[in-house]
This record gives sequence, structure tokens and C-alpha cells, in this order.
Amino acid sequence: MARPVTVVTGGSRGIGAATCVRLAADGHDLALGYVSDVAAAEEVARAVRAAGRSCVAVRVDTSDEAEVERLFDIAAAEIGTVTGLVNNAGVTGPLGRLADARTEDLRRVVDVNLLGCLLCCRRAARDMAASGSGAIVNISSVAATLGAPGEYVHYAATKAAVDALTVGLARELGPQGIRVNAVAPGTVNTGIHAAMGDPDRPAKVAAMTPLRRSGEPAEIAGAVSWLLSDDASFTTGTVLRVSGGR
Repeated sequence: MARPVTVVTGGSRGIGAATCVRLAADGHDLALGYVSDVAAAEEVARAVRAAGRSCVAVRVDTSDEAEVERLFDIAAAEIGTVTGLVNNAGVTGPLGRLADARTEDLRRVVDVNLLGCLLCCRRAARDMAASGSGAIVNISSVAATLGAPGEYVHYAATKAAVDALTVGLARELGPQGIRVNAVAPGTVNTGIHAAMGDPDRPAKVAAMTPLRRSGEPAEIAGAVSWLLSDDASFTTGTVLRVSGGR
């Protein structure tokens, strides 16, 4: 049987990188989208190839329609018909209250987290409809339901929109044999916290988490892999919370 071909956005770091490695171990050939860090993307791509799978790394800003189209075109040309999509690319903007946020930061968060997700879902829906099957996994966040007051309510708002997109698109695409789900991680030990201005945030949040720890990227990757697999063949429109109980 042909191997699954999966596009992973934001695949050069954190949850995206762990997802690429896990999917390679589970038999996927990959198109790895990354925004700027060529060295990190190639390191992940080498790990995928070391597992015996094909991988192409493509620089892409998912908020740009032309770049999204190029990502999928390259994936199809160099690897094969796309059967899966992991919408992982995301940004938080600086940590802080909405009242203090800059408009350009708000716009970037919406453009990447929501518009980028929509553009990738739209292209995947078109490609998968042509083949009559496929699976999409959107990376959401527990912030979608917790709201993240005082931290990044703008980010939380985009992730709530991703949840709504997941449910609606699952119902829209189900008759065409395409499944759409989401994973909502809690606080995970990745570089995103340093990027937002609080590198110690995982340790702080751990005390408020029932399991009394933060998550690891590989734990999120396992959930993503399951949702893409045949074991989840009757699962669609689901937002799977992987959050240590938060």
C-alpha cells in the first residue's frame, strides 16, 4: 500500500518537530513547512529520512496564500498525493494584557493562527476531495476554553476559532471521506514560552495542572498520529484535550 503523505506546518521546532519524527516512525512521508530556521528544519528532515521516510522541507508563511499553494504543490510533486495535514504553525505574540497589545501583533496572531489554518485546510480539502479520503489535524490549545486572561487572550480567541473550524469542517467534509479533528495541548515544554517573554512559564503552570507537570512535545505528537491513523477512522469533529487535566 502507498504510504501516507502528510504536510506538517511549523515542523522545525517544538510540537511540530516531534510530530514529524513520530509520523515518520509511523510510516508517513512528510512535507515539512517552516518559516525561517533552515538549519532546524533540515535537522528534523534528516531525522525523518533516517527513519526511512521521504521528507521535503519547504519555507512557508502560512498566512500567505501563494506560499501555502506552493507548499502543497511541492509536496505533491516531490512526494505524492497529500493524504494528511497537521496545522501546527502558530504564534502567540508577546505575553501581556490585551489593553497593552500592539495592533501589528494582534494582526500577526490572527493571520498565522486562523487565516493560515483556513488557507491550509482549504487547499487540503480540495486535494483530498479529489482522492476521496484524507485526514486533517488542527493544533488548538486549552487556551481556547480557559481564555488566557492577562497572558494572551488574542491567541486564545484564535484557538477558539480553530475549534469551531474543526467542528464545522468535519461536518462539511465528512460525506467526502475526509476527517477533521484537533488536538488541544496544555502547557508544553517548547521554545514558544521564551519567544513570548516568559521562559519559566511551564514550571509555573505545572503547579496548577492536576498531573503537576508540563507536557512534552512527544506526548502531543502521539495524539496527532493517532488521529491521522486508521485507528481513528470513526473519529471526526473532535477536539482532543491533551493537557494533564487542565
